[in-house]
Amino acid sequence: MVIGVHLRLSDERYPMLSPDGRWMAYASTESGTYEIYVRAFPEATSGGGKWQISSGGGAYPMWSRSGRQLFFENLESRVMTAAYTVQGSSFVAEKPRMWSEKQLANRVNASRNIDLAPAGKRFAVILPAEEPGSNQTRSRVTFIENFFDEVRRRAPAGNK
Repeated sequence: MVIGVHLRLSDERYPMLSPDGRWMAYASTESGTYEIYVRAFPEATSGGGKWQISSGGGAYPMWSRSGRQLFFENLESRVMTAAYTVQGSSFVAEKPRMWSEKQLANRVNASRNIDLAPAGKRFAVILPAEEPGSNQTRSRVTFIENFFDEVRRRAPAGNK
């Protein structure tokens, strides 16, 4: 007689604690693809509830710091949002909706390409590279490290 045992392991990534510290959002493959889940935190002292937020894939959950919204990136590299309420020890999320039609650079599960600004109304994102011959203009951001060292190198003290 052969008895089969099937172990189902899931990959869990991108944990983010809610601003009030009661909830943890994360991505897990327990359904077969990365989806966003929320569980009570810490699980042992809160009753241990767990809720699936996304359907159709998700990564990089982010909590709004100023409102009751959970943002994430779907597998088509678009920003999604789900409004939520808390009812006792239950997390109640509305059906996620698209926050923006703009497609981000396809980096899901490769590296994080998005972050939410502290006010919760803007995102810093990585967009896809422009295609050659495109007439679209995009704002550019340039980060300069060691700026004052470079100024000192180019204009040494005493040069006016």
